[in-house]
Amino acid sequence: MNGPTIAQSLAEAPTMSFEFFPPKTDAGMVSLRNAVVELEPLQPDFVSVTYGASGSTRDRTIEATRFIQQETSVATMGHLTCVGQTAADIRGVLRSYDEIAVKHILALRGDPVGGPTAAWHTHPGGLANATELVKLIKAEGDFCVGVAAFPDAHPEHHDFDLDAQILLDKQAAGAEFAITQLFFRAEAYFALLRRLRDRGCTLPVIPGIMPVTDVAQVERFAQLSGAEMPAPLVRRLSAVAEDPAAVAEVGLQIAIELCRELLFGGAPGLHFFTQNRSSATKQILTALTATN
Repeated sequence: MNGPTIAQSLAEAPTMSFEFFPPKTDAGMVSLRNAVVELEPLQPDFVSVTYGASGSTRDRTIEATRFIQQETSVATMGHLTCVGQTAADIRGVLRSYDEIAVKHILALRGDPVGGPTAAWHTHPGGLANATELVKLIKAEGDFCVGVAAFPDAHPEHHDFDLDAQILLDKQAAGAEFAITQLFFRAEAYFALLRRLRDRGCTLPVIPGIMPVTDVAQVERFAQLSGAEMPAPLVRRLSAVAEDPAAVAEVGLQIAIELCRELLFGGAPGLHFFTQNRSSATKQILTALTATN
């Protein structure tokens, strides 16, 4: 593995990273490439590409990951889930990542077809959870593996203690860092860290940040991830709900305030869910840089 791993970078200084998703159309791929090119000058420590397990979406994931890995100077992390795949399928995807020199993997169980609160059913010949996936990835090669964390509790069971134990199990399986789902309260993140440290889990946990530029969209993502939208945040956004430009401005300010509080409290980095757009992320980072 050339250069420091993500885990090693997290030990040195706060990192900054971006998440993209594989587009479904050629036009979407153009938009993704434009966003990557516009954000590359910000010198992120790494970027990641989310994963679709179905054939066409999986191909788009590999295509997007290959573009970023081969056409930019940015370290690239591929996502991988257990959904709809056998263990042999997963090994095949790992070979695809290895062939394009992607050596960082975010290992996720993934949501059931019916959504994050639906009952999970292990795919025939597949894996039951992310801990098993971490073990498989580490057994297959020299990969640095990250996992998911949930400041507002996983929506399937809403059990903070169980979430902490699962992260400890992932660490024991070989995970080296975690990235949270989106959240809106810094205290939720710091409470998660306290639960982890109390159990002996030492994983660095990167906060996942989603700028609020569209109220309906963020509400949908919050519902899917189990994130709690605090009443003060809802009031601020509701006050300007009829003005899209004002919503984006207020949303950016909320994200900037959250990022500042997280970094002040010692967060090891920030991971931005870009939605394949560059503007909001660039504005947040410009504001953060101006205050440092």
